[in-house]
Amino acid sequence: PLIPLVSIYFMFTQRRAIFSSLQYSYKGGIFFLVIGVILYVLGTRSYTQLNQNDYSALMTFSGIIFLNGAFFLCYGTRAFKAALFPLLFLIFMVPIPTFLMNKIINLLLIGSAAGTELLFKIIGAPYIREGFTFHLPGISIEVANVCSGIRSSLALFITMVIAGHLFLQTGWKKIVLLLMVFPITMFKNSIRIVTISLLATYVDERFLTNHWIHHSGGFVFFIPALALLGVVLWLLKRSEKMIHP
Repeated sequence: PLIPLVSIYFMFTQRRAIFSSLQYSYKGGIFFLVIGVILYVLGTRSYTQLNQNDYSALMTFSGIIFLNGAFFLCYGTRAFKAALFPLLFLIFMVPIPTFLMNKIINLLLIGSAAGTELLFKIIGAPYIREGFTFHLPGISIEVANVCSGIRSSLALFITMVIAGHLFLQTGWKKIVLLLMVFPITMFKNSIRIVTISLLATYVDERFLTNHWIHHSGGFVFFIPALALLGVVLWLLKRSEKMIHP
């Protein structure tokens, strides 16, 4: 729900640059409007063939394309280029399609399980691994889809998109910042899994079955991950200052 508000904020703060030169742009605007209408029609006709997530994704995407087309038509190419970030930022309103979501979750699970095994080896904890399942003394832990950290990954990714836009000038450094979200998320997931597993094994099994740190304690590990990304952002920003004093 905050995505439109962020777009409106950037549109407002950059309004002088965006609306300094206005003119109609019929070709580009109508092109995007037509694409938006086509996607909308496809969505309405494919309602029974798509699950709720994919249907919502297609319909939301068609609305955003239509909105971009309307802006392009009414304000012209220069205004559209100047407003490109707040307009494209609306793409985060679109639910991730199921096929892509499954691939992202699987990638996060693979990385989180590998990181978990590495941490178990470093601290010397006894374990046996079978795929995504770790057998510890007295308990077994499966790194399931809910352990992928997909929600926190999206939150971190969107936050870094905003931070990169505000603080970085170089395109490839913005990409580096965004790419760092995934290994840091996997590392954060691994720490959380190991922490809960060891607490359940050596302190109380309820840490795994009935404790807030397992069910709703993600924010405890989210904050250090955000701090690590802040360090990465600071280093990238500092390197820009060194190159362009």
